[in-house]
Amino acid sequence: MFPLSILDLAPIADGSSISVALDNSRQLAIKAEECGYKRIWLAEHHGMRGVASSATAVVLGHLGAATHKIRIGAGGIMLPNHAPLIIAEQFGTLEALFPGRIDLGLGRAPGTDMTTARALRRNMQAGVEDYPKDIQALQNLLDPEQARQNIVAIPGVDSNIPLWLLGSSLYSAQLAAQLGLPYTFASHFAPDQLFAALDVYRQQFCPSAQLPSPYAMAGVMAVVADTDEEARFLFTSVQQQFVNMRRGVNKPFARPVDDMTALWNVAEQNMIAHTLQYAIVGSKQTAQAQLRRFIHNTQVDEIILCVPIHDVHARLKSVQLIADMDLSN
Repeated sequence: MFPLSILDLAPIADGSSISVALDNSRQLAIKAEECGYKRIWLAEHHGMRGVASSATAVVLGHLGAATHKIRIGAGGIMLPNHAPLIIAEQFGTLEALFPGRIDLGLGRAPGTDMTTARALRRNMQAGVEDYPKDIQALQNLLDPEQARQNIVAIPGVDSNIPLWLLGSSLYSAQLAAQLGLPYTFASHFAPDQLFAALDVYRQQFCPSAQLPSPYAMAGVMAVVADTDEEARFLFTSVQQQFVNMRRGVNKPFARPVDDMTALWNVAEQNMIAHTLQYAIVGSKQTAQAQLRRFIHNTQVDEIILCVPIHDVHARLKSVQLIADMDLSN
């Protein structure tokens, strides 16, 4: 079976609540485990009315307690928002609770608007050069304790939690290659440099203690239903979400609609079609062909799927339909 994973944003659906969103994430984790998915990750976002996973480590504890073997992790923690020691302690705690199941994906975007980023006490003056230093500091805190080590993360020390780098640019690909870490490209919302970034990562990869050879994963939006028509209908929720983001409108995750015509203009439609060009949308048969083609073209080692569907039952069904696909080429 081709390795498939899930990226969950704990969507707060229009007409629903945060409590329900978090319970839906629990149901999704259970379903993903039943279906044989490799991992389920949560993304750190702040101040977004449609996303309930801002306290990422806390929600991961919720998912870990509901599952038994699926890997759980962050996709990702926005490291510039945090001191490396805090993240080492949080994820060291998760590793102690759920041994051998924790992943720690890292990104450098704020995951929010600049006003909220300042409220997080993020160092707004930090240069790009601070991000690699913070990654190294975090690695050191998760490694076995060294002689005369002044700062020790408890929990965290000697947890050896695998780190991943997330990104949508050549910078992240180069850094992941330099550090010898697995790499995830955010092609589910930033498609433009997908192939260039994968090439850079593979060509420049330096083996490390964590990873002897390059391992690349790509993010893909996926909405699968019984028919192509139903899938396109369900997909209008994420299309509306992207319209709102382009306009700076902060709303819960939208209900699907029969017709998007009145909800966007031609420029927005074209821009969103470009942004979501790798989205997998259709019946099982249609989506299977799309996903096979994406795997063949990118030669990625793993796919992480974001399943942005308003109704949780349709979301769980989509996850099942994807798991039942034959993705061999």
